[in-house]
Amino acid sequence: MNTSTNRRTVGKILSLFALFVAIAFTSCRERRDTAGGLFGPTKFDEDDFVAVLSKKYVKPIDSASWNKEKLHEDIEQYQQYVYQANDYFPLWLDEDGSTKYVDELIKELENLRMDGLDPEQYNLSFLKQQRTYFDRTKTPNLDTVVAFDTACTHSYLAASHDLLFGRISAKKADPIWYHKNDSTWRPDTVLIKQLYQQGRYPTLASYRSKIPMYNVLMETRAHYDLLLKNQEFLNAKAGLVADTVPVDSYSMYIIHTEMPWLANAETDSGNTRSAQIKAYQKFYALKQSGKLDKETMAKIKGEPTDVFDHIDVNMERLRWLPQSFEDRYVIVNVPMMELFLRKDGEDVMHMNVVVGRPERKTPSIGANMANVVFNPSWGVPPTILRKDVAPGLAKSGAAYLAERRLVPYTKKGKRVNPASVTAANATNFMFRQPPGDHNALGNVKFNLPNNWDIYLHDTPHREDFDKPYRAKSSGCIRVQKPREMAEYILSVLEGKQYDQERISAVISTQSTKFVNLEKKLAVHIVYLTVFDSDNQRVRFVKDIYEKDAQVLSQLRGDTEQPKETVAKK
Repeated sequence: MNTSTNRRTVGKILSLFALFVAIAFTSCRERRDTAGGLFGPTKFDEDDFVAVLSKKYVKPIDSASWNKEKLHEDIEQYQQYVYQANDYFPLWLDEDGSTKYVDELIKELENLRMDGLDPEQYNLSFLKQQRTYFDRTKTPNLDTVVAFDTACTHSYLAASHDLLFGRISAKKADPIWYHKNDSTWRPDTVLIKQLYQQGRYPTLASYRSKIPMYNVLMETRAHYDLLLKNQEFLNAKAGLVADTVPVDSYSMYIIHTEMPWLANAETDSGNTRSAQIKAYQKFYALKQSGKLDKETMAKIKGEPTDVFDHIDVNMERLRWLPQSFEDRYVIVNVPMMELFLRKDGEDVMHMNVVVGRPERKTPSIGANMANVVFNPSWGVPPTILRKDVAPGLAKSGAAYLAERRLVPYTKKGKRVNPASVTAANATNFMFRQPPGDHNALGNVKFNLPNNWDIYLHDTPHREDFDKPYRAKSSGCIRVQKPREMAEYILSVLEGKQYDQERISAVISTQSTKFVNLEKKLAVHIVYLTVFDSDNQRVRFVKDIYEKDAQVLSQLRGDTEQPKETVAKK
């Protein structure tokens, strides 16, 4: 072969190579770079992967059909949609054999324990097994590769959803939980853009609750997890159980180990032994005797794992809430029977409240405060009419109405003679209580429009606020410092001139006055039996409505449905 022929041959080869490179790098797809390069070794071919998966997923899925409430029933459809939107190309596995994105997913799934979620609910063991097979096999079976990649997507979808909205349905676990989580969940876009096109793992942490309390609960869980590895601590508990060690010294050692911040901190009543025991008792919602009594010793001797169920249940409840709260908001924790007004992450007001008694439970709702009402009148709601007014009329007749200053009206608003009202015809009338010191709402009402007619208000019965048990209302929230809260909301948050002197002057008129809020102030009424009251550490709270067991059973896999419901008041 002569020289010119050789040159033509070489020229053709170079032209073909240039054409191949041009085609390879002008593809409309933005696939992440792989370590192997153009001629690197491959474990599978992406086009073959596409051929297999496109045959498996034949029927197109419309994203408009997504229902976040039914993810676990329809997860195959969500999974199919993600691959359909990615032209059926693999998301997690590279042709060159790289599994670095799978490794990151597996690590995050393992860490879900700190969220109170079981990693095995997200196929952790299966993913580990498949990863080992993929690494050790030079040319793995293509069906296995497809199953591996889709299993990763399945796990990511389920975990991201559950971190953002909760593992179980709030309404199925607690029928009077009406507080909504309106977060947007579109992991399909995230997976395709970040994982496939940019080669960047989209962390599951982005789906966690941004409410500071959630992180405090995670830290608390991690603290108790470490205690399980503290042999000295475990030996101290075992010694107390066996009655082989001094009670006082070993009990205080356990208290300080469980609550390390307490040893050198000043408590409300100093830093004495009794004060520290009281702080421990308050932490666990025990009677604050300041002594190592029977109930306290039972808690001291208990297993560290005893707290996990309580923490896990309440992390789930936090996931039922919006992912983040506003810069300023009011939060009422029903079982704690306390209210916090928070601004920029700080508690600017804190007070005791009275909540619904167990037979008239306060529901969990979220609403915006619309106005502050001075000298409100009170309209008797249907529940109280049926359960209180009618029986009162049956017993005492019109005297019952006079005693409670209830004025009857027709449905059209015409006042009627109280003597004509009986228990039998009571539902034909409306009953109102005029403004005044004896009004059931007191002198101040905080309106937050909602379907259940729940609001915050003052009360003439102020003797309940200093009692440890304050579940005594018909569902609404009685607040301990109504005038102070009205002043802060109207003067500080709204910028209006409503100091205590003006508020007292308005109240003295006995005339109803509405002051509308111009700026949003969210009110979150929630049921949390482990609660962060200072963004630093938690308190365990008594389960006054006995709801925890139902949430826990469903969180652990029991599908029994609760029967309780709450109608409008």
